[in-house]
Amino acid sequence: MSAHGPAIPMTSRKCGPLKGEARVPGDKSISHRSLILGAMAVGETHITGLLEGEDVLGTADAMRAFGAEVERLGDGEWRVNGVGVGGFAEPEDVIDCGNAGTGVRLIMGAMATQPITATFTGDASLRARPMGRVTDPLALFGAQSYGRDGGRLPMTIVGAREPVAVRYTTPMASAQVKSAVLLAGLNVPGKTVVIEKEATRDHTERMLTGFGAEISVEQTEEGRVITLTGQPELQPQTIVVPRDPSSAAFPVCAALIVPGSDVLVPNIGLNPTRAGLFYTLQEMGADLTFENERTEGGEPVADLRARYSPDMKGIVVPPERAASMIDEYPILSVVAAFATGTTNMPGVHELRVKESDRIDAMASGLRAAGVVVVEGDDWWAVGGLGPEGVRGGATVATVLDHRIAMSFACLGMASQKPIHLDDGSPIATSFPVFEPLMAALGAQLVRTNT
Repeated sequence: MSAHGPAIPMTSRKCGPLKGEARVPGDKSISHRSLILGAMAVGETHITGLLEGEDVLGTADAMRAFGAEVERLGDGEWRVNGVGVGGFAEPEDVIDCGNAGTGVRLIMGAMATQPITATFTGDASLRARPMGRVTDPLALFGAQSYGRDGGRLPMTIVGAREPVAVRYTTPMASAQVKSAVLLAGLNVPGKTVVIEKEATRDHTERMLTGFGAEISVEQTEEGRVITLTGQPELQPQTIVVPRDPSSAAFPVCAALIVPGSDVLVPNIGLNPTRAGLFYTLQEMGADLTFENERTEGGEPVADLRARYSPDMKGIVVPPERAASMIDEYPILSVVAAFATGTTNMPGVHELRVKESDRIDAMASGLRAAGVVVVEGDDWWAVGGLGPEGVRGGATVATVLDHRIAMSFACLGMASQKPIHLDDGSPIATSFPVFEPLMAALGAQLVRTNT
């Protein structure tokens, strides 16, 4: 059973060519940040294209709980009337972030330097994820945290009454950790500095600049040094959320492995800290092109066209690229299964601590479908069986993880025998229109309990 309700078993069968236009939802990372920074600005922020999945809706509810006015005006259109930096009210109830690791960690950062207390929880998957990577740097500001053994949710954060600025080097490549520290630094006098040894997605830095914060980024021998001047008055913004490249990955990759397919995915954000998958696919020999490249709202955007690519080859994915595509390794492993040769994916330990242990979950399901997978603590490799070479015929556990569920759904669209998902309900957390969108392209994905 899913934490969001009854399990929804699904079956994905080999289908004909996928054809048409796939209008995927708005970017999840930018949607979370739009709501949080809108709540910390003074005045009304207007957002269009917001992802209305469960994760983001939970962040909207949280911002209401902290005192901001958050209102849905129409499909993807929202209004946030913020309370200003340092203006959060103390929530009257527990903040339930569902499955949203990004949401809970960023919200913790935003409230940790304000003199309030809040308790956070989530679904079974989120309650199993480590929060120490965020609460440790927040403690440097003066915040206190009280959670379950291992630093897990439910957790109470007692905000610092007299926060102090910090200089913090992130011990892992994590945009969530970096962003939590920067959001905490907003309500701190002086300069908060975050140093990244490996660059991660930079939506927070871009958006802070857009809201009027004083922030600088410099590449030094220490790494990427981000300096934020605290206690600004953030100015409300009009935000157009580009479509999510992590969601686009699924129709794109399905098109590459289903014979005869030709799919256009319009208006996709191509922030260089997010686009690693697409460059990796091109290096494998995928027929993937960027059309109508442009800039919107400070973010690079393009239309992606993906065509069936039977000549893809296995490669070694550069480990330094991992941070720019960490969420896309599950669907990459599906594409790798239909390539020729082995695809090696080193430097990916972060996959072990996502919504699930994504290496273990994908390796188990791929092996059940007849694919050879070998793995280590921070690497894995998938042996390609060539176009149309995956047997399938497996029932896989999606382990409450939306990306695992969608990846195996795509596998079934090209495998010889169907793939059965034990529970497709987690898909709604990030891609609520996945089923009808893929069906409109020609996929044979059906719920099997109705």
